[in-house]
Formats: sequence, C-alpha cells, structure tokens
Amino acid sequence: MKRKVPQQKSHNYKWRRKLFAAILLGFCFVTLMLLMQSQYSRIMMQMPVPKIAFMFIARNRLPLDLVWDAFFQGGENKFSIYVHSRPGFLFNKATTRSAYFFNRQVNDSIQVDWGESSMIVAERILLKHALEDPFNDRFLFLSDSCIPLYNFSYTYDYIMSTPSSFVDSFADTKEGRYNPKMDPVIPVLNWRKGSQWVVLTRKHAEVVVEDNTVFPMFQQHCKRRSLPEFWRDRPLPADASKEHNCIPDEHYVQTLLAQEGLEGEVTRRSLTYSSWDLSSSKDHERRGWHPVTYKFSDATPMLIQSIKDTDNIYYETEYRREWCSSKGKPSPCFLFARKFTRPAALRLLNMSLLGAFNEATRKSNLW
Repeated sequence: MKRKVPQQKSHNYKWRRKLFAAILLGFCFVTLMLLMQSQYSRIMMQMPVPKIAFMFIARNRLPLDLVWDAFFQGGENKFSIYVHSRPGFLFNKATTRSAYFFNRQVNDSIQVDWGESSMIVAERILLKHALEDPFNDRFLFLSDSCIPLYNFSYTYDYIMSTPSSFVDSFADTKEGRYNPKMDPVIPVLNWRKGSQWVVLTRKHAEVVVEDNTVFPMFQQHCKRRSLPEFWRDRPLPADASKEHNCIPDEHYVQTLLAQEGLEGEVTRRSLTYSSWDLSSSKDHERRGWHPVTYKFSDATPMLIQSIKDTDNIYYETEYRREWCSSKGKPSPCFLFARKFTRPAALRLLNMSLLGAFNEATRKSNLW
C-alpha cells in the first residue's frame, strides 16, 4: 500500500527547488556581468585616450626641456610632442636632457623670422604633422620660453573639459594693421588680433591646414615694417602700430576663424600668460616689441601666484571682460606663462621640488 506524501512536504520541496534555481540563475548572471565588465575594462584600457599635441616653436634646442620633462611625467599616453626648430637640428642625447623630446623635430622645418609670414608657415607645418595622429584631439602651440603653471593632470582636464578652442581674439581697431588690399577676400569686419599661443580643436586645426584663401592673402599683404636701428636706444615712437605694421602670427588664426564663421566655437582667450607692461622697466633690453622676459631674480613664488590668481581678462577694443571658467566654475585664466629664461625656470622647478612654495601654491599643483 503506497503512502501519500503530505501536501506540506511537497510544497516545501517545490519552494526549495525554485529557490535553488533562482540562486543559480543569479550566480550565473553576476558571473556573466563580471566577465563582461572585465572584458569591457580590458577593451577600454587598450583603446587610446584623446591626446593633446604639444607643439613647440623653437630657435634651436629647448632650453627649458628639464621643466617640461618634469611636467610630462605621469601623463603617458595622453600627449604627443612636436618641435619646429631650425632646418637640420636634431633632438637627441647631445641636444636635450629629456627623452620625451628625442627625435620629436619635424623633418620639413623652415627658417623662421620674427614678424614674418614664415611663422605661420611653421605653425601650419606643425599642425600638419600633429593631425597625422588620429588620436590627437587638441593642438597646443608653445614657445621655447614657456613654462607650465600646473601639473599635467590638471592641465589635461582643464583643456579637455570643453569642446571649444582657446584663441585670444579681439577686434583690431588700430591703424596700419589691416591692409585694404585684402578686401574683399578678407573684409575689415573679420579682421582680428590676438596671441599666437592658441589651443585648437581637431576641427579648427584642420581648418588652418586646409586653408588656401586667407593664408595666401597674409603672405602677400600682411608684412612687418622693420624699425630703424636707432629706435633700439631711444624712446619708442608714439604710434608703434604704424612702425611695425602687420605681424602675421598675431592675426592669422583669429582672422581665419572669424572668416569661416567659427567664433561661436571658440573661447576667446589664451591659456598662456605674457606681460606687456614695459612702462616700469628700466632695463633697455626689455623695452621693445616683445613681452617682459623673466630672469633668475624675477622667478619667485609670488610671481607665479600673481599669474595664477588672474581670473578675468579685459579687452579694451570690444569693452569685453572675459571671466575665466572651467567645468562651469570660476577658474584661473592661465595654464602656461612666458617668457622665462632657463635660470629662472630652473629656479622655479627647484623651489617646487624642494617644497619651498607656500601651502596655497602647493595645493594648486604647480608641476
């Protein structure tokens, strides 16, 4: 005679079986998710991140290579380097103390003269080479006397946090700069002035390299008038604009972007600080058409902090004040500064490494 299984026992058995199946299914799901996450992480680690192309314009060697060597450490895979130096100059163990610059010279460089169109030719050469790397996403021009004000991580995040280019650009109302012969190809309404030390998005870098309209006009009609030799030891003329006329690198990128209707995609300020206040300088060597050069005695924590404390820029010709921000919050205006001699830059670097800066400066991640 067969015994009947109690209904309660049968119900418990089915409930346990369902629970076991649910646990097993959950385990399999979690295992699958972990495998997928691991695979995703592996793929993401293998995918190159967007890079900043650091493009240096140098006379010969880079006198501040040790400063940049310290800056680039820890930023691997997030930057590339290109240097335009005089034709035939090579960056190797004999000419630079930083391995980051080994063989980073472009092979088709030209002789560059200050204030001539050869400067914008050099800029286009650098951009052409940098655009060959599909992972270069921002294109940054630097001189051989520039120093970084912050470490690489802060600099990278600042530049990459916005989809716009950083181009110092304002309406140029001074006489003697715009050549009427440029009209109608370049109307005076599109004539702009600013610093050549720009940061371009890939789209805007391509616009510069592919330009075959504005560039020829600059080569033909934007020329510097040389100052007479006697001005070197005498007071500067009252109207300097009429004396050195049109400096191509101070107008080209700005005017081109205005001409192409791209100013809405640009943050109209530079990330590189220069001091043009020469009125108080007693050093005749510092008085002329170039910004102040900082020497060993100038290189102090106070100088750096004063530059980093700048949070707005005023443009007189447009009655425009540009308040600086990053990620929607107020921020310092400048990431780089010039012009620094090698002794001045190395003094700052040594002070930073030895912890001689005050607490506020250390917190701001200088190098």
